[in-house]
Amino acid sequence: MAKQKFNIITSTCVPLPLENVDTDQIIPARFLKATTREEKFFGDNLFRDWRYNADGTLNSDFVLNDPKYDGSVILVAGKNFGSGSSREHAAWAIAGYGFRVVISSFFADIHKNNELNNFVLPVVVSEDFLAELFSSISDNPKIEVEVDLPRQTVTNKATGRSEHFDINGYKKHCLINGLDDIDFLVQNQAKTEEWERKELR
Repeated sequence: MAKQKFNIITSTCVPLPLENVDTDQIIPARFLKATTREEKFFGDNLFRDWRYNADGTLNSDFVLNDPKYDGSVILVAGKNFGSGSSREHAAWAIAGYGFRVVISSFFADIHKNNELNNFVLPVVVSEDFLAELFSSISDNPKIEVEVDLPRQTVTNKATGRSEHFDINGYKKHCLINGLDDIDFLVQNQAKTEEWERKELR
C-alpha cells in the first residue's frame, strides 16, 4: 500500500450511485486466493464483474470505463458501502486503483477501518449532501470536490456547500503523517520503552 500523506485533496469524482455495494462486488471472492499483494493486480480487478463482460472485454457502460472520469481520486458511493465479508482485499483494490477518498452516507464498520488501514480516507456525509453531490456530478462530470483532512471538511465546489466529517484522532494523525500502525510504534519506541520501565519499577 502506498503511504501517501494526506492534507487537502481536490479532485473530480467517480459516481457510483448504488446502495449496499458489498465487498464481493468490490473484489470478487475468487481473487482472495491471490498470492500477491501487488497494488496494480487488485486495482485492475476492482469491481471486476461490473467492469468487464463475461468474455473479458471492457463493459463500456460501467462508470470506471468512462473516460470522463479518468484521473479522479475520489469515489462517491451510495449508502452502506463495503457491507458483507470483512475481506481486506476490498480496500486493497480501492487503494490499488488509485482512489484516495471514498465518500458515502454510511460505511460498513470493518470495511471503513480497512480503508483507513490502507491509506484510503472514508468520508461520511449526510444523505442530503450525498444526493447533491451525485446531482452536481451528473450535471458536470468535471466538478471538483475538496476534502480537507486537517479541518475535517468536504466541500462540493459546484455549490460551495461544505460538511464536517468525523474521524478517529489516531487515524487522522497517521494519515496526515503517512504512518501505518507499525510506523507509529517505531516512531514512539522511546516513549513506549520509558513507560515499560516505569511499570516494572
